[in-house]
Amino acid sequence: MAALLFLSAVICVAAQDQKAVKQNTREDEATTSSSAEQREETRDAAPASYSYEFEQPEFIVHHIIVEHDGGGRGRVSFKRKGNEETFVEPLELSASALMRITALWDALGFLDSTETYQGMRQYPGMGTVRLSMKRGTRERTTEFNWTTNRDASALANEYRRAADQTMFVFDITVARENQPLEAPKLMDHLDRLLSRDGLSDPHQLVALLRDLHTDERIPLIARNHAGRLLKKIDK
Repeated sequence: MAALLFLSAVICVAAQDQKAVKQNTREDEATTSSSAEQREETRDAAPASYSYEFEQPEFIVHHIIVEHDGGGRGRVSFKRKGNEETFVEPLELSASALMRITALWDALGFLDSTETYQGMRQYPGMGTVRLSMKRGTRERTTEFNWTTNRDASALANEYRRAADQTMFVFDITVARENQPLEAPKLMDHLDRLLSRDGLSDPHQLVALLRDLHTDERIPLIARNHAGRLLKKIDK
């Protein structure tokens, strides 16, 4: 009888130990899974930075870099043929432009993708585009000179619009201060950009155009053109 009682006690203790081991194993697995999920969430929540670069040595504006953070704030750097100076201007994407750009990055799944976006054909004469994104410790850059990927093409176009809009503001500011006779030509250029949907967000230029419309430092033809463009944007 004593032997049976002892054996029963041993079996009971062993069962409890086994149960404890299984429970601890499940808890360890749950902890590991939770930690992995937390790391994944932390990585995805890390601030992101974005960059677009364009280069074609034969173009007048032969090098452009657009950089910005997740809030759309950054800068545009560009170089012009025959001038070694790099001009750097601040960038503030509008809410609508930032929404379009962010949606395109998301559609590409850029950091998780291995696609280069380069089409089967090569068109180096069109210039090289480089797209870069960084989030936490993850970073990726790819380049192409021609692509059939609609999202990659649309993203490059969005950045080119932002760059062209920023460069216009730079050029007209210089003209107002130092070369007022250049203003009519610049207004013609802005009109062409507006007509072909070549601006990131024309409404960002409304305040500037109002100032130009009444700025007696620039020729009357440029001031009148500014007035017409204001009406065009309001439509």
